[in-house]
Amino acid sequence: MPREVVELSYKVEHLSILDKDGNLDEALEPELTDEFLLSLHRWMLLGRRFDERMLSLQRQGRIGTFAPITGQEAANIGAASALRDSDWMVVAFRETAGELMRGRSLVDTLLYYGGYNEGGYIDKGVNNLPVAVPVGSQTLHAVGIAWSIKYRGGDDVAMVFFGDGATSQGDFHEALNFAGVYQVPAVFVCQNNQWAISVPREQQTRSKTLAQKALAYGVPGIQVDGNDVLAVYTAAAEAIDRARTDKGPTLIEAVTYRMSVHTTADDPSRYREDEEVEKWAERDPITRFQIYLEHKGLLDDKKIETLEEDVAQQIRDAVQKAEEVMGDSVDPLGMFDYMYAEPHGYLMAQREELAAELEAKEAHRG
Repeated sequence: MPREVVELSYKVEHLSILDKDGNLDEALEPELTDEFLLSLHRWMLLGRRFDERMLSLQRQGRIGTFAPITGQEAANIGAASALRDSDWMVVAFRETAGELMRGRSLVDTLLYYGGYNEGGYIDKGVNNLPVAVPVGSQTLHAVGIAWSIKYRGGDDVAMVFFGDGATSQGDFHEALNFAGVYQVPAVFVCQNNQWAISVPREQQTRSKTLAQKALAYGVPGIQVDGNDVLAVYTAAAEAIDRARTDKGPTLIEAVTYRMSVHTTADDPSRYREDEEVEKWAERDPITRFQIYLEHKGLLDDKKIETLEEDVAQQIRDAVQKAEEVMGDSVDPLGMFDYMYAEPHGYLMAQREELAAELEAKEAHRG
């Protein structure tokens, strides 16, 4: 029998509404209220300034390691803002701005990264999952939630965030395959920030886009400018509408950039050039959106200054409250008390080592 070509009609669109200079494609501009637009801007700015403050706190030893989001605020906020409260948001570890917008408090975030279990508490009725550090694992959790929504006949959706590195994990492909087969109401948001820790995107896959990985599973994929909050919102709203109306899942590739470190334990100067960072800094999502809002008459220098002061005060108040909880009244040695029913020698050796360090530190203070 002769070889036959299997005709495939697949395609991947790239969506951009605001260019790097804030110029607008009016034909694609979404119809959003002024209040909503200003809200997007405020959450993006709060995410950026809180990120900067946490980095300062970590360098001072006042909180532990965390993953900064600077540069990725539009991908966070643009996607999450299209959800309704009853929908589910399933995060990785670089979605702080979106989590704040969805109800997580600044204080709880600081407590969490300060090592306090209480900081991971999620209020009843808030449909967010906690931070998932194992790369790509949360994609399966989101699909499970989406499957349960469909099974129960609901019309909510589950939106899951992950990075470009997660697309190299088996969990991601299993999740997409299940989502495609069962047509569950899931929205996959890949924050392609160009680096999986120190591995550049071009060394992870030969695919021209990450969005096209959805096509093999019968799922639509779209690539958007991840530093354009309007484009991310538009793509997310369209994907949510499909999911909500029983038309199945979507993969969104938000092309963005990690301006800061992978985590505070990382030194990006060892694997990327400053010139690359500077190039992406010209595409800053907040600067771009501010230009757009100024052109619409919604922002000016005075309003931005006032907002900056308000955000700074909100962060100062949160740091003060968090540090009141993280005072010296808590005994660090308590962490060893509930690890095992019967403490073993190695655990006790660690406890004794820490006790000696704390005693030496206290003696040095005296």
